[in-house]
Amino acid sequence: MSLTNKESGDSASTHAYEAQETQTHSRWKSFKDSFKAAETMTADDLSDSEMDVVQRANQNASNSQLSRRLKNRHLQMIAIGGSIGTGLFVGSGSALATGGPGGIVIAWVITATSIFTTMQGLGELSTAFPISGGFNIYATRFIEPAFGFAVGWNYFMQFFVLLPLELVAASISVKYWNDDLNPVIFVAIFWVVVFFITMMGVRWYGEAEFVFCLIKVVTVIGFIILGIVLVCGGGPTKDFVGGRYWRDPGAFAHGFKGVCSVFVTAAFSFGGTEMISLGAAEAANPSKAIPQAIKQVFYRIVIFYFGTITLIATLVPYNDDRLLNADSDVDATASPFVIAIVNGGIKGLPSVINAVILIAVLSVGNASVYACSRSLNSLAEQGMAPKWTGYVDRLGRPLVAIIVTNVFGLFAFIAASDKQTEAFNWLLALSGLSSIFTWMSINMAHIRFRAAMKSQGRSLDELAFTSIVGTLGSWYGFIINFLVLIAQFWLSLFPIGVAPNASDFFQGYLGFPVVLISYIGYKIYSKNMRIYIPAEEIDLDSGRSVVDTDLIKQEEEEELARRADQPWWKWLIGFVF
Repeated sequence: MSLTNKESGDSASTHAYEAQETQTHSRWKSFKDSFKAAETMTADDLSDSEMDVVQRANQNASNSQLSRRLKNRHLQMIAIGGSIGTGLFVGSGSALATGGPGGIVIAWVITATSIFTTMQGLGELSTAFPISGGFNIYATRFIEPAFGFAVGWNYFMQFFVLLPLELVAASISVKYWNDDLNPVIFVAIFWVVVFFITMMGVRWYGEAEFVFCLIKVVTVIGFIILGIVLVCGGGPTKDFVGGRYWRDPGAFAHGFKGVCSVFVTAAFSFGGTEMISLGAAEAANPSKAIPQAIKQVFYRIVIFYFGTITLIATLVPYNDDRLLNADSDVDATASPFVIAIVNGGIKGLPSVINAVILIAVLSVGNASVYACSRSLNSLAEQGMAPKWTGYVDRLGRPLVAIIVTNVFGLFAFIAASDKQTEAFNWLLALSGLSSIFTWMSINMAHIRFRAAMKSQGRSLDELAFTSIVGTLGSWYGFIINFLVLIAQFWLSLFPIGVAPNASDFFQGYLGFPVVLISYIGYKIYSKNMRIYIPAEEIDLDSGRSVVDTDLIKQEEEEELARRADQPWWKWLIGFVF
């Protein structure tokens, strides 16, 4: 009997071991299989072999196998996280030095209005067509493929170069606490962190951005509250600042040219808000998530930017030497946030601000891999990049594009040397105007989309979300960005405080000839000299999100009613976060 029991126990142990082995083997097999190509139907598999470039691009983008796992809160934080970064925490200091308090407030207000109209048009397009590539494919689809090629590759280059730059910037930010630290060590650490997050898939990227952006938002809100206290003389020094620095040294620095230079900086500081369109193809419920994100994100950016910019302009004089003596683009000592806090007599907080700057840099680096990989995947789907770069695995990751982007990030090890600064400046110059061109293409794509809807007798009632400013708003956004291009040309030709020189001109305006050459080169390659796609020929159906508009309106009314019954503090928390 005991022998039988022993044999029975051994048998149970054996079965348990085998089950564990099978489970381990199954998990390992699932892990390996996740890297295999997703099964998808592309235009190459379809019976119609006579498709032109636009039809093929539309079909491939509509059948993309990217994972749809981004939630509404992810989309909102991706959009806001792309714009709250070193441009606000540090770059606003150089803008204050060149434009003065009046200059930065005027520039940010006007620029924000153009971003508002652009985001409205983008929201309409992204809700109707939540397809792979977002604004990259919209340029090809609604304007003309050469525009899509030029804008798409320029946008790709912007973020392709940005990753190693941000890795180096993060390593420099760490030196704020200890100058003896070797930045190469931290470049390696941060590269591994970014690589790990981006390889985990879009859901983990969304969660990481949510945490990063939450920290930045809390910091900005805290600074706004603290700034109001300091302006009113509630700090340790009891110094009532009021409007002192608006009178002395004055509201404007370097006259009209200084204000123009701030317009350029303000425009670049909002770069990244368009990423919400890239995320549309990976949103779980785009018809609901995108309109909410478009509506809420802009107002949050307005509050955060206008609140901080106004307080910075009030608390820091534009002639403060610390604004002009930055050793790098992430030098916390040159941050107007830090200067305002130090002037207010508060100790300890500058280190906190530097920690937030470090997080902001990592957030931008993380976002750059996302934007770069999705842009390259979109270009591959359109036949504008090598086909192998559009490889999507079974987890819905554009695997090859992610790896290519991360591998280029290793260039940061070379760039850790100060001798490579000039090389990076020229790399950045290749795509320095990318955001401007992207926004102009979004505005023009929306205008052409509305023209196609009218030409083909389609009603706007078909759309789940429509721009409240319509095509007039898109024309306004286009014109404002065009004026920024003119201002940048003038400033590149005649820099502030420096004699005209070829180096400054091309570093400031090299992006324009690069885009122009890309456009003309694709025209010659494709042998298609058509300027734009006629409105009656624009495809309004491929990849179109068909929704019950009556149901969406009902849900919106129910949501408004629910919010009306909430206590004010719950509504406020929901609005901010």
